[in-house]
Amino acid sequence: MVAAISNAVECINLNRVYSSRNVVGRRRDFTALRDLSLEIPTGAVFGLLGPNGAGKTTTVRILSTLLTPTSGTARVLGYDVVSQSKQVRRNTGFILGGERGLYGRITGEQNMRFFAALNHINPNEARRRTEQLLDRVGLSEHARTPVENYSRGMKQRLHIARGLLTDPPVLFMDEPTIGIDPIGAQELRNYVPELASEGKTILLTTHYMAEADMLCDTIAIIDRGELAASGTPGEIKRQFSQIGIVEVTVNRPREDLVARTSELEAVERVESSGEGPFQKLTISVSYGVDLRGRIAETVGADNIESMVSRDPTLEEAYINILKR
Repeated sequence: MVAAISNAVECINLNRVYSSRNVVGRRRDFTALRDLSLEIPTGAVFGLLGPNGAGKTTTVRILSTLLTPTSGTARVLGYDVVSQSKQVRRNTGFILGGERGLYGRITGEQNMRFFAALNHINPNEARRRTEQLLDRVGLSEHARTPVENYSRGMKQRLHIARGLLTDPPVLFMDEPTIGIDPIGAQELRNYVPELASEGKTILLTTHYMAEADMLCDTIAIIDRGELAASGTPGEIKRQFSQIGIVEVTVNRPREDLVARTSELEAVERVESSGEGPFQKLTISVSYGVDLRGRIAETVGADNIESMVSRDPTLEEAYINILKR
């Protein structure tokens, strides 16, 4: 069935409303998702981006059957997440970020055996899969170490091993690099294309724009529960940035350079930062306008160490989308 499905994940007009009561018993509703529709092609790495409270985790929890939608439809590999939740769970893995979802007082090996039992994997197969996966993520030497003694990076690798226990065709990765050091984060990022090359479909939520740009085939940006933009990272940057970037490094830093370059026509924003003895100006200009000559006149051609024009980053496009 999996091979015949073009979209591994589909959300159609998905809504989720949380209800609570205040101290006087009055009901209050909060809409976390509003008519959200998404399609994730089979075998794709899909990034789900948005600010805190945008609805990313709610979406992932619905798709992994941990929450039910208030209305709308969600399917994974053609299975409805509400009426066919068992089939969805058999075909998905959930990789969390941070400290959630692991038991610190037992070993990494015991954690794996416990989750294997929850997934009804027979003991012999559980033993084989545990050994294989701990070796894959570089934790074989620490298999019998209590997880409370693991570093954050080691815990994250154990999360990956746990998520792969059932060899699921669809993986949900909810902010997997949050809070870990750069080396550990890079190690984890290396797993994503490796898993994708095996044909797995990956839904990745992250706050790191460079991570999404590097890893994802397509992305969706949601804000206040609604879809704000979708497409490839390149399409998002071209469609929503509407700016070009000129980076100028000057030999003799001056406080007035930000104000002076900001006054140039078609300049939208100027940021200044220090780079050793130099000053770096990051100048956002209207898309398609070449201001390099005017910038050189303003800062002084003999004061320029380097000047580079580049396309906007995904982070710059993301900020523009949320400001609309």
